[in-house]
Amino acid sequence: MARYKKKRVRELQHDRFRDTTISLFDRLGNLLEGRGKAILYGIAAVVLLAIVVGVWLTWSRRKADEARRALGRGIAIARAPVTSTSPLDPASTYANEQERAQKAIEEFQKVVAKYGDPYRTEARYFMATNLLYVDREKGISELAELSKSNYSEIATLARFALAQAKEADGKYDEAAPLYSQIASQDGVIITPETANLRLAMVYQKQGKKKEAADILFQIGNAARKAKDTDGAPLPLSAAAREATRELQKLDPDRFAQLPAESPAAELTF
Repeated sequence: MARYKKKRVRELQHDRFRDTTISLFDRLGNLLEGRGKAILYGIAAVVLLAIVVGVWLTWSRRKADEARRALGRGIAIARAPVTSTSPLDPASTYANEQERAQKAIEEFQKVVAKYGDPYRTEARYFMATNLLYVDREKGISELAELSKSNYSEIATLARFALAQAKEADGKYDEAAPLYSQIASQDGVIITPETANLRLAMVYQKQGKKKEAADILFQIGNAARKAKDTDGAPLPLSAAAREATRELQKLDPDRFAQLPAESPAAELTF
């Protein structure tokens, strides 16, 4: 009797599960009744959209890889050695900077013509820096335009290259504000130390000894006091080391006021 009751309970539970399942399917069938084509069209649209997105992503990745390789070719040329002697590999060396720059410009022009941003803007920046050797005024004009780019890294690099060109041309009154602007941005690609070091060098060329010494002292003082999260001294950057050397030459008394350099900070990476 007890076994029968258990069996009957299982049967009733099974029946209730079956009834519930059938009821759910019935309600689903009623809900979807007359909508079969619409649902099929919807599913087809989702599948088609997924295919289109997949194809676009694949194409986009391929184009990005192509653009990076094209940029790389131009950069490799811009960094190729210049030699006045007969090179072992004429294809990878150039007789002078103008010849090398012109060849690099041609490669960057291909990127500008074929690919979109950010590769197009990056290529324009590299092209502008090489134009300084071929058509300096055009290169400076292009750098000035790129310094206003929406791509912050390119804008900073272009502004720094423009400041260096102005400094090299003896236009210190134009170079100084550019370096000062970069230093105030507290950026990573061109650090405040690097920008302030160049600003101090411009001040020296302008005869502003005190202003230059003040900046050099600030760089060296901050660098020697800098510590990591564990309280250990940070190694000095190349810019900080150059700043302290320039301060020692420019104003030995101010240099003597710098805190002692920690032995750990002598390690550079």
